[in-house]
Amino acid sequence: MADQKQIDASVEALRIGAKMKELREKNRYTFQDVAAKTDLTKEFLAQVENNEVVPAVATLLQLAKALNVDMSYFFQDRAGSEKIAVTRVHERTRVERRPHHQKGEVNYIYEALETKKTDKHMQPFWVEFPPQDTSEMVFVSHEGEEFLHLLVGKLEFRSVDRVEVLEPGDSIYFESDVSHSFRCLGEEPAKAVVVVWSRQ
Repeated sequence: MADQKQIDASVEALRIGAKMKELREKNRYTFQDVAAKTDLTKEFLAQVENNEVVPAVATLLQLAKALNVDMSYFFQDRAGSEKIAVTRVHERTRVERRPHHQKGEVNYIYEALETKKTDKHMQPFWVEFPPQDTSEMVFVSHEGEEFLHLLVGKLEFRSVDRVEVLEPGDSIYFESDVSHSFRCLGEEPAKAVVVVWSRQ
């Protein structure tokens, strides 16, 4: 596992905290304003802005909607309006939990697979899910739809009333306003391609 400095560097490279602050100030929003538009606390928002926590994809979706941007804004170095955008493997930035992560932080590793095109309708990610117990599962929900195609490992999907176990080659598509969570069932991380679509 990467050490604290490496993780902090990857989060800093994305400038999520700085971008959030820029958008908040541009919209003249206080932390209370953003908290009212999301289900996030003022304290948590301040931690995201100060790069003290690693926000999950669902959190970034909430922030994007509250701050009037597409979620891709948080992954871009610069805006691009091309109809075709290529993202090379070395251009991706890994975002992973800290060794002693806090509540609300990601419990998985993710990389945005597309970082250049603006105003896109889908957000594709490479996601690695570490092994964990049922008690460690964090349930999230957000507007939109989600697609996951499992490449490696064994992964459990849970909602309030459904449990599905996915094997390599299996896929799941669901409306993401359903409270849901994933957990790896094997000893090695499960790896998947995840595509998120959010209503703007």
